[in-house]
Amino acid sequence: MRIRSGRPLWLALLLVVVTWTIAAQAPQTPAPYTVISREGRRPLPTRTISGQEMFAVDDLVKLFGLTAHEDTIAGGLTLTVRGQSIVLTPGQDIASVAGRLISLPAPPARDGRAWFVPVDFVQRALAPVAATRIELRKPSRLVLVGDIRMPRVAARIDPAGNVARLTFDVAPATPHTVAQDGARILLRFDADAIDATLPPTTAPELIAAVRPEGAAAVAIEPGPRFASFRTSETPGPSGAARIVIEVVGRTTEAVTPPTGATPPPEPPPLLDLVPAGTLRTVVIDPGHGGADEGARGPAGSAEKHVTLAIARRLKGALEARLGVRVILTREGDAAVGLDERAAVANNNKADLFISLHANASVRPVASGAEVFYLSLQEYGDEALRAANAPREALPVFGGGARDIEVVPWRFAQARHIEQSAAFARAAETALRGRVPMTPRALQQAPFRVLAGANMPAVLVEVGFMTNAAQETQLNSDAYQNDIVQALVDAVVQFRDRRGGPSAAAGAGR
Repeated sequence: MRIRSGRPLWLALLLVVVTWTIAAQAPQTPAPYTVISREGRRPLPTRTISGQEMFAVDDLVKLFGLTAHEDTIAGGLTLTVRGQSIVLTPGQDIASVAGRLISLPAPPARDGRAWFVPVDFVQRALAPVAATRIELRKPSRLVLVGDIRMPRVAARIDPAGNVARLTFDVAPATPHTVAQDGARILLRFDADAIDATLPPTTAPELIAAVRPEGAAAVAIEPGPRFASFRTSETPGPSGAARIVIEVVGRTTEAVTPPTGATPPPEPPPLLDLVPAGTLRTVVIDPGHGGADEGARGPAGSAEKHVTLAIARRLKGALEARLGVRVILTREGDAAVGLDERAAVANNNKADLFISLHANASVRPVASGAEVFYLSLQEYGDEALRAANAPREALPVFGGGARDIEVVPWRFAQARHIEQSAAFARAAETALRGRVPMTPRALQQAPFRVLAGANMPAVLVEVGFMTNAAQETQLNSDAYQNDIVQALVDAVVQFRDRRGGPSAAAGAGR
């Protein structure tokens, strides 16, 4: 009776072992790769055969327009693309690619009439002869096809007391912006998508979460102690870049007064004075807007759209590289008066004002960028007297005094002509290294938008909209990025020189 009762149990265990062995040897179906191209995204299935992850040749034929021919006598398979052949042989972990032998991690496999090749076949054999760029990214299970801009972004969080440092390694280096969007911090890349590896938070009081935002951005959700952030960027090896965002927390420590002690009265508020040599606020003025379209290009491009696009890029670049506050005189397609533009800069106590425009000419061949600062000659002797007028010392609440400029609005720029000229020269030099310039690339002119600015101010004509070739450039990412990078370099140079003698004159406004 014991033998009879044990036999079914023994048979059941044997059946389990045999079933498990068969399942382990059978082809497995892991998660598919994702193929990304200008046409969109599509899955590319894989199978695991003999421990090797593989693509079906039929899927590659459809995806890349290959021609397949099977040699029934020799048992091989020939794939043809653009007149070049890839020859595969069963049992051989090498392939002939346009006459050259390349190695594969495993031989091709057959399942009935279907052929399978190792995943690496795409990069090693197909990419060298394909009609378009192909890049295999195994860790991300991606296949990029064509001119897709998809940088790799790897992030980590390093808590350090009241600061959490979020480091992004980006390969290759890609234009980007860092800006606060409501409560969040957004890191946007000028790319079609990003291949991002994002960490879980290790400093929840400062960084609640780091997550993807759309196709080409990362959102940093602040924690309950978030107060501010600052950014920096350094170049990395092999064309990579490192972006560091430091999230700073609120200070919560407080001193408890002794029992029965009367706390001292709060000191009176101090005026927010800007010390010489600092740069805290930059105002960027995208020219025109609303019904005022500005210059029109032969293909119909409007100056107002070009200036706004460049202004947005410049804002993001300055915020990311310098950590300064950047304000646009218009955020969208809105009409803004000339005096209103200067008022935005004055009311926000800007340290620099940059007005962006695109030029026009009756000569369709005219091209190149130009930089202007204000000319006082057209304003007469009164403007010159305003430029040299002494400041008036007015008392400040809480004690002391502050020098105040009392000049008419239309002469506000008079005191800053020297600094405006210095920044204009820096901007002209930086632009000349990146974009074409006109024969008279640095000029003075009586622009009304500059006259009321109570800080160093320039007007930049980024190119000629009426030149058909330059109209195309002005709408391109590459040209706009060149303009932005040149102006960022000029701002950095201007900031670094503000501590000199010429800067002191404009620091006490």
